[in-house]
Parts: sequence; C-alpha cells; structure tokens
Amino acid sequence: MSAISRQPLCGVRVLVTRPVGQGRALARQVRALGGEPLLLPGVALRAAGPQASLRVELESALDGDVVLFTSPAAVRFAARLAPLDGRARIGAVGRATADALRRHGVEDVIAPADRQDSEGLLAHPALAAVRGRAVTVVGAPGGRGVLQKRLRGCGARVADVHVYRRVPARLDRRHRQAVDGLRGCHVVLLSSTQTLRHLQAAFDDAHWQRVVAGVAVVSSERVGAAARRAGFARVVRAASALTSALLAGAERAAGEVASVQ
Repeated sequence: MSAISRQPLCGVRVLVTRPVGQGRALARQVRALGGEPLLLPGVALRAAGPQASLRVELESALDGDVVLFTSPAAVRFAARLAPLDGRARIGAVGRATADALRRHGVEDVIAPADRQDSEGLLAHPALAAVRGRAVTVVGAPGGRGVLQKRLRGCGARVADVHVYRRVPARLDRRHRQAVDGLRGCHVVLLSSTQTLRHLQAAFDDAHWQRVVAGVAVVSSERVGAAARRAGFARVVRAASALTSALLAGAERAAGEVASVQ
C-alpha cells in the first residue's frame, strides 16, 4: 500500500465552513491528510461600531475585574481597538482563544483545562467567587449567553462589549457548482449553529439536499442537534471546535464516507 493511500482522508471531499478568510489553514491540513477541501463559509466577520465608543468601553472593561473573550475573532477585533492590558484578569473560552490572547501579549490567561467551551471556562477556580465583581464578556451578538446567565446568577455585574458581528457570507455560482458535484461521499465540518443556518438559507432545496447527504462533523451536541434538524442523517461528534479535534472527527467520518462509495 502506498503512502498516499494510507492517508486518513484520502479521496474524501471535506467542506470547510470556517468564516470567510479563515478556512485556508484548515484546508491545507485537510489536503495534507489526503482530503479534497472545499471552502464553503457560512459567515463573514465584520467590525462592530462605532469604533471610538467601543474603544472606550473596552479600555474601561480592561481596568475592571475580569474580561472574558469568547473566540479568537473577539481577541483579534479587540486588539485592533486597544492594547489588551490593564488590571483585569483575562479569560478565554477555549484553547484557541487563549492562544490568540498570548499572541497579543497576555501571559496569564484563565482558560479551561478540559471542556473547550463556556461551561469549561465557568468551571475554572478563578471564576468561583465573582459576586459583586465587574465581569465583561467580549465577543459578538447572537451567542448562547451561557457565560452571562451563569455569572449573573453568581452575583457578578456582567456587561458585554461586542467588538465584531457575524453576517451571512456571500456564496456565488462557484460555490453552487461545487455543491452540484457532491455525491454524498463527503464530510462537512461544523462548529457553529449560526454558520449552519446561514448555509442552509444560502442554497435552494436541491443544493441543500446534496450538502446534507454527507457526514456532518460537529463540535458539540448542540451543533449536532441543529445538524440533524437541518437534514443530516449522519453526524459525528468531535471533541471540540479545535482544528485538531475537527480533523480527528473527519478521520472517523471518513469510514462512513468509504462505506457509501
């Protein structure tokens, strides 16, 4: 057996649904594993505004007690507004967000050890006693709100700073032609219910049926439930939304893809 045929994603079409401009690194890793990536972004990320007032809000938050970043994008857009320093303790939802903070000079990051989500961050000992403390969540509108609800329930004074927003990606004829070529022997990487909703809205029923004929690799039970409601009959749960976890899920899903080829 050749080295190429031993590649775990050999011959598998993998739909990468990261936001516009953020899927290329994942696509390269898919290709390195023998897969054929198709960039199919569900959302595009845009800076929220007005920038001047957001800068004031962010700088005030960084001088508060605790600031929690919900995603690497939240870190990136916030860093464009102001240096990420101050007296506040800084936390991250997930390892990728923590790594983004460190790249912007934040050395002491509150980050989950196990679960790479809001629940994992909330379990951190540093957030065990937040009553009366000023806690700011930095991200985009439209999230689950788990951090805010739980922290308010523990007596924290919670505020949001929305430094970016998600809008539907513009899919064109090239994307539709690529979907026309799908034959049910593909994997779709999904880490966001909002991405899933936008993708479904972007296609007519015939194209969407081609998409959902593949195997959905999802980052959580919540995304998995949404994928089933959207029409996916085959769903594989990844350990998290980390690239390594999604790729491991794709490798498991490749077995299901092979079974229908």
